[in-house]
Amino acid sequence: MDSAGYGMPGGNEVSEVIRSRRTIHLFEEGVPPEGLIMRALELACRAPNHRLTEPWRFYLAGRQTINAIAELNAGIVAETKGAAAGSAKLERWRKIPGMMIVTSQRSDDPVREREDFAACCCAIQNFMLYLWSEGIGVKWTTGQVVRDPRFYRLIEVSPEEEEVVGMLWYGYPKEIPETPRTPAERFVTRLP
Repeated sequence: MDSAGYGMPGGNEVSEVIRSRRTIHLFEEGVPPEGLIMRALELACRAPNHRLTEPWRFYLAGRQTINAIAELNAGIVAETKGAAAGSAKLERWRKIPGMMIVTSQRSDDPVREREDFAACCCAIQNFMLYLWSEGIGVKWTTGQVVRDPRFYRLIEVSPEEEEVVGMLWYGYPKEIPETPRTPAERFVTRLP
């Protein structure tokens, strides 16, 4: 029985969403509706995860939190690259329409912690692909700011209990970059 018999999208539809998705760096003004973001999060939670640990935690940042993160990041950048670089970063980050921080719950078992982190990465991919299918772009970013203890305090998360997997910026794309990819064959090793 083909996938259509189960009410699933055809392979061509899924492959087109995967092939066309790009990291979006510049966004139009306007925040996508929260209902759309919540639908994407429902699908994010369908990611595979060993023993169904559901390690992901999602923090939807409002304008106040986005601005506070932008200021923290600008300060970090200014310390290493100078005041002008910090000001430019502050201006750019304040224009981010929507932001979500994804964390993975920590574990005393290093194998489980690694598996849970990987599951959170799968959840992020689900989130990005669904939003892309709805015309919303996402940038998954990390950087020095998410490793700073002040960042954890700002989002009210204990670094002993959760690890930041990434910040997801989202919104309507201002431009969609072209990104060439290497054919999969270059990465394949066939084993006997």
